[in-house]
Amino acid sequence: MAKVLVFIDTPGQALKKASLELLTIARSLGEPAVAFNGDLHDDVASTLAAYGVQALYRPSSADLDDYLVGPKASYLAAAVLTADATIVLTENSAEAKEIAARLGIKLGAGVITDVVAVDTDGTAHKSVLAGSYTTTAKATTPVAVLTVKSNSVTPEPAVTGTAPATVTVEVPATAAAASARITSRTEKAVSGRPDLAEARIVVAGGRGVDGNFGPVEDLADALGAAIGASRAATDAGWIGHDAQIGQTGKTVSPQLYISAGISGAIQQKAGMQTAKVIVAVNKDAESPVFEIADFGIVGDLFQVLPQATEEIKKRRG
Repeated sequence: MAKVLVFIDTPGQALKKASLELLTIARSLGEPAVAFNGDLHDDVASTLAAYGVQALYRPSSADLDDYLVGPKASYLAAAVLTADATIVLTENSAEAKEIAARLGIKLGAGVITDVVAVDTDGTAHKSVLAGSYTTTAKATTPVAVLTVKSNSVTPEPAVTGTAPATVTVEVPATAAAASARITSRTEKAVSGRPDLAEARIVVAGGRGVDGNFGPVEDLADALGAAIGASRAATDAGWIGHDAQIGQTGKTVSPQLYISAGISGAIQQKAGMQTAKVIVAVNKDAESPVFEIADFGIVGDLFQVLPQATEEIKKRRG
């Protein structure tokens, strides 16, 4: 049976949904193990056992977070060799993809990014060309590294699970890897909304909001959704760049994506076209967004969104 190593960077006090998805995929591929960085909270350890994790690997160095991705990639490469893993799974964030690329070089491994599904034989399915096509790929190298998009599978714990043993992995010390050090951090303000990359529902606004994200925020809060935006909206300063969805922003794959006042240019499609259901609201009936929408409303978002918000609140009591 294949040995599958899941990389979870700084698990915190509770595992993210994306991590639980990776563990579910790992169990379908073989024997799951986890390489993590930082402290392991008791609740996290219990969750890992419940998801069938067979072994845990932690770095000998406690300061990996003080550097950029170089030392993390070195640690993960050592963990792969220690675990004798043939498949490595990580999330699909920008940092995780850079670590995956470095890992591929260090191990001579095949790297497949933007994965949306994985077959039991390790064949990966990925969305390409702004979501216009889905391709299949399988690494022929001894080790395969896959970065998986959030909301690809439904997290499912194992039927039974036992507490996994923890193994400490020596981190190779290289001057080049540690040459760039993080000197300070600023904690992001907590909005109370779901993380954009992991959210099951996303409400996004574009140029059509004309600087007023109020209706978008109200609808998102009524649905328990995350808020996204087009590049035009973020470049105009109406909302932070961390909300940008698209080719030069974040890629999301929610169950429901509501597009409000966004034209649906190819760059924006690249970041959201794999959403399960797309609802578009736009005054222009010829807008390209209606070509990919499952449901389209030709109308003024400042009239449509408040009505939808009021109806949702009414039905929820």
